[in-house]
Amino acid sequence: MDDRKRRTPGQQLQIDFGQRRVEIGDALRQVSFFVATLGYSRRIHVRAFAGERQENWFEGMESAFAAFGGVPDEVLLDNARALILSQDIASREVVVNPKLHAFARHWGFQVKACAPYRPRTKGKDERGVGYVKGNAIAGQTFESFAALEAHLVQWTRQIADRRVHGTTGEAPGLRFARDKAAKLKALPRCGSFMAMRELSRRVAPDCAVEMDPNACSVPWRLIGERVCVLVTAETVRVTHAGIEVACHRRSAGRRGRIIGPAHFAGVAGAAGRVTTSTDAIDAPIGVSALLRPVAEYEAVAGGAW
Repeated sequence: MDDRKRRTPGQQLQIDFGQRRVEIGDALRQVSFFVATLGYSRRIHVRAFAGERQENWFEGMESAFAAFGGVPDEVLLDNARALILSQDIASREVVVNPKLHAFARHWGFQVKACAPYRPRTKGKDERGVGYVKGNAIAGQTFESFAALEAHLVQWTRQIADRRVHGTTGEAPGLRFARDKAAKLKALPRCGSFMAMRELSRRVAPDCAVEMDPNACSVPWRLIGERVCVLVTAETVRVTHAGIEVACHRRSAGRRGRIIGPAHFAGVAGAAGRVTTSTDAIDAPIGVSALLRPVAEYEAVAGGAW
């Protein structure tokens, strides 16, 4: 991406993790520091975690959105295994973890992954990680993990936001006003993605998967297969072998059935039995690859039934 676009207010947030051993409660502990840097204002947000699990990335991003009071157009990240399944160096094709894909759709931003072996692509945030480790943490000791977290909040507000940035020549806290006023999108009312639940379900003979007292449809070719169901306050997303195969709006009722008509395409008699629903958000990814016309089965059986 052109660096001028990266410098557009509200356009991009860069995220990364850095590690440092910190003395906490008279013992040295390895701490992972999540650092989010707005590309235009260079304002940063820092969180401390015990590791770099996928939920730590998500919690860090949600914390940054809350701290900045909005969501950027895109989030630039590296090829962390918790987020990116693969990236082809030649074609630049990126395969995003399905859960990150759902997270990005939930918050309304695009995922941008750095090209492998090109660390300068995300230089702003990597410099931010070094700044946190060298300025906020170096030489510090803390009574507890909570004390470390409180220190990071105070350090960000009193030092990081007020310093004159070497590249922009302005204090990030002052420059941030243009980030927020110009482009950052308002926080959606859908609530935290972290409130979601991940379920493993086997597809029933009626092409449905159960979640709590309700059920939702998936492509009929998946009958008998085990799928992953991601349930949030707003949506139900179903993935199989890493591919999203169904997406429904979550029903507020009980013992209901959410039907996507495309999931039954090609099934004999389906047109007379399936009830059309407006709860299907969009056409599921990869549905065409999961369906076969009845004619193929007639050919195998030696004729129509």
